[in-house]
Amino acid sequence: MSSDRFLRRIGFVSGLVMLAFLAGCQVRPLYSEASGTGERLAAVGFSQPQNRIDQVVRNHLVFLTSGGAGESVRPAYDVKLSAKSTATSILDDEDEDNVSSTGVPVPGRVQVEATYTLTRVSDGQVLKSGKRDVVSLIDVSGQGFAKLRAIRDAENRAARELAEFIRAEIAIALAREPQPQTVWQK
Repeated sequence: MSSDRFLRRIGFVSGLVMLAFLAGCQVRPLYSEASGTGERLAAVGFSQPQNRIDQVVRNHLVFLTSGGAGESVRPAYDVKLSAKSTATSILDDEDEDNVSSTGVPVPGRVQVEATYTLTRVSDGQVLKSGKRDVVSLIDVSGQGFAKLRAIRDAENRAARELAEFIRAEIAIALAREPQPQTVWQK
């Protein structure tokens, strides 16, 4: 009986020790209020677009970083962004035009590629730069307008996905930024 009682006490004490150990762990989400990443993301400004793909990526980035509140009036960080798109056929057939003219869709792919540079406005230091690309698959029919629309829809899908990747990389870079020190004046 006494050994059973002893084992219960050891189990109880080890349970308390484990709870105390786990209470010391601090896991926080990347965008938590305590880390300040959300505020930093809202203080990011983006360069003006040079083409339609730039515009789609930029608009989605503005929405994602500000939470739908729009662009920052006085950005503390600046992102220079350049994006381009290419559409190609997956098939390497010479009879590709014959296949599409018969009404059978031809598989294709649209690749949207972007390069970006995140800099701190106060001192011009580059915090992060990178190059990302996203591929979106399409079926292209023989009709001209349907082909253009399929490519544009694929570009839009890929551009929005690309913006999400870039926002995640910007958030990681801003989370590594040291917290600004508050100076108390008398």
